Amino acid sequence: MKLRIKGNSVRIRLSKTEVDELVSGLSIEETTSFGENTFGYTVKPVNYSDQLTASYDNNIISLYVPKVLLKDWSTNSVVGFEAMMPLDDSDHLHLLLEKDFKCLDKTIGDQSDFFDNPSTNC
Repeated sequence: MKLRIKGNSVRIRLSKTEVDELVSGLSIEETTSFGENTFGYTVKPVNYSDQLTASYDNNIISLYVPKVLLKDWSTNSVVGFEAMMPLDDSDHLHLLLEKDFKCLDKTIGDQSDFFDNPSTNC
């Protein structure tokens, strides 16, 4: 799982295995240790919503994905899901959950668990 945060935007990319686990009803979790502190992020399937939502508590970002969106996601051509979550004031949080695609350049690293890239060029 890859996490990208920029301003009021949270973007998460998932490998094939992670998408399969999420579709089957399992939560996906990652942590990063900073010595005495740990930062975490998780993606959880839920029944109570029809769009992406998120929370931040106890140093953990949680992204909640409606199960209705996940139906057949591991085998269909849907790249991902996006939402603009309203915040308490007049602002919003941009949420994006995507399948992670293989890079088309000569990236070094194991990409065997990534989805085939539908593009033919960068």
